Amino acid sequence: MDQLYSGMPAALLGGIGWRKSDFSNPSGNCVELAELPGGEIAVRNSRDPEGPALIYTRLELSAFVQGVKNGQFDDLAAQID
Repeated sequence: MDQLYSGMPAALLGGIGWRKSDFSNPSGNCVELAELPGGEIAVRNSRDPEGPALIYTRLELSAFVQGVKNGQFDDLAAQID
């Protein structure tokens, strides 16, 4: 990995451990995250594991997670029972 950039093919990241939520559905419609060696967080679509990975700093991901916890994106998500 010479240079990380958002949108790079996830396959180029190699050897990292991708994780997904326990709430992901069984048909594979989920988002996966992985910690990169430099501390950044990669995000990919599980249906396209070789496709693009978005790369975020921990501060960027933290801001997003806090927004999720505060309900700022509830209108964008389907209700899961």
